[in-house]
Amino acid sequence: MMDNRLRYSALAFAVSSLLGTSALAQENTKTQNPDVERIVVTAAARSQSVQESSVSVSSVSIESPVAKVARTTAEIFRSIPGIRSESSGGEGNANIAVRGLPISSGGAKFLQIWEDGLPVLEFGDIAFGNADIFLRADNNVAYIEAIRGGSASTLASNSPGGVINFISKTGMEAGGSIALTSGLSYDSTRIDADYGGEISNDMYFHIGGFYRVGEGTREIGYDGQEGGQIKANLTKEFENGYIRVYGKYLNDRAVGILPMPIAVSGTNSNPSYSSIANFDATQDTVHSEHVRHYSVLNQANQAVNEDAQDGMHPVVKQFGVELSYDFSNDWNVTNRFKVANISGSFRSLFPAQVGTADELVNSTAAYLLGGDFGAALPEGANLTAMYATGPNTGQAVPANANGNGLLMRTHTFNTDLESLDNLMNDLKVSKEFQWNGADVHFSAGYYHSSQDENTVWTWSSLLQDVVGDGKSAFVDIYNNGVKLTENGTYAYGVPFWGNCCTRVYDINTKIDAYYMTLGADFDGWNIDASIRYDDGNTSGYEISNMVANNYDANGDGTIQAIENQVAIFDFANKGRVDFDYDYFSYSLGGNYQFDDKWAMFARYSKGSRANSGRLLFGKIAPDGSARDGDIINPVKQAELGLRYGERKYNFAVTLFDAKTEELLSNSWEDFNAKLRHYDAQGIEFEGTYNLDNLTVKGGFTYTDAEISANETDPSLVGNQPRRQAEWMYSFSSTYNADDFALGLNLVGTTDSYAQDDNLLVMPGYTTVGLFGEYFITKSLTVSLAVNNLFDKMGITESEEGAIAENMTNYLRMRSINGRTTSATIRYTF
Repeated sequence: MMDNRLRYSALAFAVSSLLGTSALAQENTKTQNPDVERIVVTAAARSQSVQESSVSVSSVSIESPVAKVARTTAEIFRSIPGIRSESSGGEGNANIAVRGLPISSGGAKFLQIWEDGLPVLEFGDIAFGNADIFLRADNNVAYIEAIRGGSASTLASNSPGGVINFISKTGMEAGGSIALTSGLSYDSTRIDADYGGEISNDMYFHIGGFYRVGEGTREIGYDGQEGGQIKANLTKEFENGYIRVYGKYLNDRAVGILPMPIAVSGTNSNPSYSSIANFDATQDTVHSEHVRHYSVLNQANQAVNEDAQDGMHPVVKQFGVELSYDFSNDWNVTNRFKVANISGSFRSLFPAQVGTADELVNSTAAYLLGGDFGAALPEGANLTAMYATGPNTGQAVPANANGNGLLMRTHTFNTDLESLDNLMNDLKVSKEFQWNGADVHFSAGYYHSSQDENTVWTWSSLLQDVVGDGKSAFVDIYNNGVKLTENGTYAYGVPFWGNCCTRVYDINTKIDAYYMTLGADFDGWNIDASIRYDDGNTSGYEISNMVANNYDANGDGTIQAIENQVAIFDFANKGRVDFDYDYFSYSLGGNYQFDDKWAMFARYSKGSRANSGRLLFGKIAPDGSARDGDIINPVKQAELGLRYGERKYNFAVTLFDAKTEELLSNSWEDFNAKLRHYDAQGIEFEGTYNLDNLTVKGGFTYTDAEISANETDPSLVGNQPRRQAEWMYSFSSTYNADDFALGLNLVGTTDSYAQDDNLLVMPGYTTVGLFGEYFITKSLTVSLAVNNLFDKMGITESEEGAIAENMTNYLRMRSINGRTTSATIRYTF
């Protein structure tokens, strides 16, 4: 801890020294840089420029090199300082964290993703319903703005770590485009179109969307991407305000990329990672045409077929209204409202175990014949593995199948998102006035949201071989010629995980939040304070499963080996969910502008995140209640920042200190589990340099995070949280000539640990992206975009936390995509 304090003090001293030696020497000339003059619109108490504000804020243009080469939304987030975005899940399902705050539950726990000032979902880490699944970064987006810490604690619910806001084009600036993009190194065809402009002097609109189809960025053997979205808005201006209505329809399918087999050798501290023979971890997945179709139980406890092609399938129908009106005496009322009908599915294949064919065949047969994966096989057992699907159906699986001799125990992450519907309204009344020579700003607001979480989990267990290029097939087991499995299925349910995941839950969370802000501007100072009170209730029910013996799941009148034990829905024991919570949040910040170029700010905030559906993993009491300590995860943050901006260049450097606690236990038997505490200190830097036709932008984040308390396992205290690297960095540059443009971006991270015990190291990596555009005419362009130019493997997460050293281990990990190249022809008007 002493080292941490010394490091933090040294950083603080460096900032103040820089201020003292440089600020006073600058000329008092007017700043003309949009990066610092831009008005902050995300989780902001009032209209202020970046230079005037006392929050850490960044923006990313949809036309930047980072966005041009990104294949997913989460890849764009990697360029924002302080944001750790594990962009390896495909089009969605990314793990997103901020400033060392943990993401052990997956998704974005302490961070919210917004569209035009309101959350996509109230909770960013809904299981199989992460917020990034339900939005797309297309040409409807003007830019993306991110707030870390600060006023996010008091001007938003459930996002004390920060907010990432997608801000749409409105048509105030007339124009549009149509573009056709084709994957050159992968199978994808996409069309984008948007247009906006004036209808009359006080009315304007914007409409746009995309449609795409193709295999996607991984080799799967079928169209894994199919669908698109359309968004539109209409704005009417009045003399004293405006009203805007908007709508969105999203219906898109994309492959959900889960951890895949990877070979690891060497030692835990110095491991060597490589792809397995005939399975490229950066190009392949466990999906194929031969493993698309599988059987699960429906809610009638009968076997039905599902299709993995559904993948991550969000369906969003959304309508919203935004109103702002200035009354007399400088009073303003702003109201944002939206209602969203959200449903869909999440279907993907998860390798629960990777091993030799003999190992998995023997253990699976032991379960089928003896009821336990570790049971001894019956005397006289004679097992054979044969292909159940694919071109080799009915043939024996050879000893060295696919050149690796491996099989996978696969669990179908088959989840129906019956309803993630939400309704949100944020009403704010504000007034500006003068008092004793100061410009004072006051506001008071009321936020209400209603968020459904209605999901159905119907999982099953299968065996399949390990091969890429869209060729994997299911495998059946025979004993003395008698088939034990059915088309690769060996269980309805997931007995390897204790049949955890045949379940239904249908809950709704209502939140009423009240907040106030007070700020003043005087003599170069901008001071503000804010407070928020959140009052929530979660109610509904959950249904788990029971194991039924000799259950005829497929209704054929006979009991097969896979029906000896079946995980069926236990409708007779519906569990009640009904708990309340409330908490206060506050934030106090100040910014001092030394002149038009230099400014310094400081802020301290306390906010919280309330858990909802995540508590249904064993933390609900029989009467439906939950403990306050389990429901609410508080976050405390301190920030100290320095900004400089002029026409040619600008930079911002921010020191931060963040503390939080998180519930870890998901077991009913451990209802009195304790919380784990985390501390994180660090520094963020972001800068931009403009020289004629060249723009250079870069940033880095240093994070020193540790587990500060862990009462269930004190040996972890002082360890680095899993997957948290010390350094993250990004760099991009753009050169614009008369008839062409070139862009380059680099994004990277240093080493991190696979798990909290700090044994297995996940190596750092850097990816390079290239973008080039040629102007055939003023309106017609062709472009080329290359992502991960040097085809780097980048491990973002691991199911295992250690290896047997100095031998080959087969682990389950997620890697970023390998090199992908696309071409676009675009016409603007």
